[in-house]
Amino acid sequence: MKRVNRTTKPKERIEVTNSFLGICHMQVCAESNMTDKEILEFCNSANPSGTTNGWGKVIREDPEGHDGKSLNPVQCNRDLNRTHFLVSC
Repeated sequence: MKRVNRTTKPKERIEVTNSFLGICHMQVCAESNMTDKEILEFCNSANPSGTTNGWGKVIREDPEGHDGKSLNPVQCNRDLNRTHFLVSC
């Protein structure tokens, strides 16, 4: 019979990986197929931005970059089915 460790929590579909990047960005690690709506709902409940409109945009494409740094999503190096997204307020 296989033993099951009941103390291990199931992996969440999304988690905050950096709650504050600059003035108005946050980073999350999410399953790659999550929608913007799902990501923003999580962000606004788990780590409210403190602004009137809250977290309002998932950055999926940033052709110009900011200060020479790309804000494009990147694949998670721990799980190939997850992506690191930035959200902005």
